[in-house]
Amino acid sequence: METNKFNGTNYTDWLRKLKIVLDFENQGYVLDKPLPTALPEGSSLEERLTFDKWYEDNRKVRSIILASMTNKIQKQYDRLEDVSSIMLRMKEVYAVPDQYIRYVATKAFFGTKMAEGSSVQSHEVKMLSLVEKLEDLKAGLNNDTYIDVILQSLPPSYDPFIVNHYMNGLEKSIHELIIMLVQYEATTHKSGPTVLIGEASTSKAKGKGARHWKRKKGKGTAVTTTTSRRCSCCPKGNGKGKVGGS
Repeated sequence: METNKFNGTNYTDWLRKLKIVLDFENQGYVLDKPLPTALPEGSSLEERLTFDKWYEDNRKVRSIILASMTNKIQKQYDRLEDVSSIMLRMKEVYAVPDQYIRYVATKAFFGTKMAEGSSVQSHEVKMLSLVEKLEDLKAGLNNDTYIDVILQSLPPSYDPFIVNHYMNGLEKSIHELIIMLVQYEATTHKSGPTVLIGEASTSKAKGKGARHWKRKKGKGTAVTTTTSRRCSCCPKGNGKGKVGGS
């Protein structure tokens, strides 16, 4: 909480992290339940212990909340003793309606596109994060819709993968789909460029010094070679030159 203090613009993230901290100590109940003012007469020992624990938990959680705010915002709430009162006022001022949060998350999910040549793993991590957020918001999308949108977000170089996925009726979870996409990228997008290497041919069908080409995988530039024959500029019997050489 120290490195993610509430600053007035990060209410949703701040509240989520606060709940994580409080759940560890089973103190989250004080966030939305008003602090009891007094014990009724004839209270049992168990009720008194519960009452005392509530006050103690309220004191601890209040300190955590105030310490996790910037100084300016902290001064707005440090006079309130009841944690539930602090949280209610913060919600009224800073909370964004769930409907709008869901709208923003849905727009981001449907609008995210992977650039050609970028990492599919990084892209899918982002898409998976949006899926999880939509699930938390109960957006009502099913697994097939999530997969459709994820595949639609891919660039044209993944079209063969997409066709194979649908033509073969593959039933995969989102995590399985991501693994397959990463494997597809590794096998199809990381190979070296195709290089053309010229070889000389001395066959009569091709003619002396004729060039023909064959493809070879690897790095480098296209290279051509020719057969050696007598250079026309040299006197007969005096040495040989290579056509195409310098």
